[in-house]
Amino acid sequence: MTVAGILSEVARHHTRYVTVTGGEPLAQKNSLSLLSALCNAGYEVSLETSGALDVSSVDVRVMKVLDIKTPTSGEVKKNLWSNLAALHAHDEIKFVLCDESDYIWAKQVLSERDLADKCTVLFSPAHDQLSPKVLADWILRDSLPVRLQVQLHKLLWGGQQGK
Repeated sequence: MTVAGILSEVARHHTRYVTVTGGEPLAQKNSLSLLSALCNAGYEVSLETSGALDVSSVDVRVMKVLDIKTPTSGEVKKNLWSNLAALHAHDEIKFVLCDESDYIWAKQVLSERDLADKCTVLFSPAHDQLSPKVLADWILRDSLPVRLQVQLHKLLWGGQQGK
């Protein structure tokens, strides 16, 4: 689908907010032009990205939600740490945590890299792996400057693919 086609489809939904996600959006050929076109059309745009590809060319009007992969994910080596320099105050960093070892690791990264001073930091329990209540208790116990975020799409639609 072309950028114009996507803009037309988005307009049919009469929404103000658009999230570009699914797989890795930045791996798609026209993703940067799509993000800018959405902003130019007046939408509030967020980009959900794995953090494995460079985000420095993303339109500054776009809110980047940058994943930092944890050890239990098996993808920690894919983290492109230079992306942290491309974040702005309206962006977010997200850790999806599978267990307590991920939590301890994320807490260390949060502190060592002063992430809470860069932008909002989200700690999200991996669906069906870590209880949101347990994670909330750890965050409160340690007085972490993070927000708890559940994977709402998993609660609402489970493993169903989007349209």
